[in-house]
Amino acid sequence: MGKFMNLVRCKVKPSCREEYLKKCDERPKFDGMISAKYVEIKPNEFFMIGDWNSEDDNAKARPQMTEFLNSLRDLLEELSSELGVTDPHSGAVVIEK
Repeated sequence: MGKFMNLVRCKVKPSCREEYLKKCDERPKFDGMISAKYVEIKPNEFFMIGDWNSEDDNAKARPQMTEFLNSLRDLLEELSSELGVTDPHSGAVVIEK
């Protein structure tokens, strides 16, 4: 099985930006994770991009990722009533240069 990535979009309450960034920076990588990148796409709107060894590693880490999200939940704005505070996606890497 090849590399796998997950992407999670969220919007941080303006008054919570520094606390959000600090918590994300202090959080160690999850087991099986190659890297985590946090990209600010708009003011206070971020994508977290997780690079994983495999889909299985990503799946095994989901309980810990949910626990971490729960520690951030009060810092985040609702994206929509359907999504809640995150917009998660994941999939296999098909091209890497």
